Amino acid sequence: MDKPTDKSKITSTVAKSEDKSIQITFTIPFSIVKRAQDEVIGDYSKEAEIPGFRKGKAPIDKVREKISQNILIEKSMSKILPKALADAINEHKIKPATYPKFELIKADEGDDWQLRATTCELPEVNLGDYKKIISEASKTKSIWTPEKGLPKDKPKEPTKEEKEQEVIKILLDSIQINIPKVLINEEVDSRLSALLARIEKLGLNFEGYLGSLGKTPEGLRGEYELQAKNSIALELILNAIAEEDKTKIEETQIDEAIKAASADPKLGEKLNTPEQRRLIRSILLRRKTLDGLTASI
Repeated sequence: MDKPTDKSKITSTVAKSEDKSIQITFTIPFSIVKRAQDEVIGDYSKEAEIPGFRKGKAPIDKVREKISQNILIEKSMSKILPKALADAINEHKIKPATYPKFELIKADEGDDWQLRATTCELPEVNLGDYKKIISEASKTKSIWTPEKGLPKDKPKEPTKEEKEQEVIKILLDSIQINIPKVLINEEVDSRLSALLARIEKLGLNFEGYLGSLGKTPEGLRGEYELQAKNSIALELILNAIAEEDKTKIEETQIDEAIKAASADPKLGEKLNTPEQRRLIRSILLRRKTLDGLTASI
């Protein structure tokens, strides 16, 4: 026999996909929703200016009439969700790789509300014997064979950039990762937003811009999805290699990177925060790892 639902607590259920995408469905008792709504209305009442009443002295029902339903839902959820999400993460032992996107499923007055959060965990990275594959590729290109022609016809030494691209291709071809669709969509949306912003600055129309390139919105999104998938995969692979090799970045290297990137002192201040320093460290770590692999061929 099923246990009765505890109407004083938020409950959550989790569904996981093979690509590490995660959906968390919350059931929120209306008593909790009502309490949050009352808090929101109370906050508004302190500053509300309603004809016939002094500021902050209007009756609650009058204040409620001035708040749109969408705003009330949004503000109420902002009071409820942080703790609900933290509790669900702890209960279900989730390690989210990105902040969830929320979707309200049910919000009927007087009934329990339901809300869905979509996020993902980072996929596992099986590096395999990538060093051997890179080494064999290097030997294949460096050892002369009759099929390659006479020694004098031997091609010139590839540039660092060419070697780097070869290493990246080897890593992406030899190490397969099932990237969560959530991560890919997030990256694609970010790239599309950046493109739209650039197009608007130029005073161009999005459809017209794509037409001039002979592309469609669907085709462009497909291109961005492939780019996003490879970009995320490479980042995860380099992170895994750096961890395996115990590659380190010193604080002084981060300081130097900030100094090099911040001709404007105000920009330097923005970069020199704990969050930005962590981001810079991860970028430098991947760069150091890729440079090391490139130098080996």
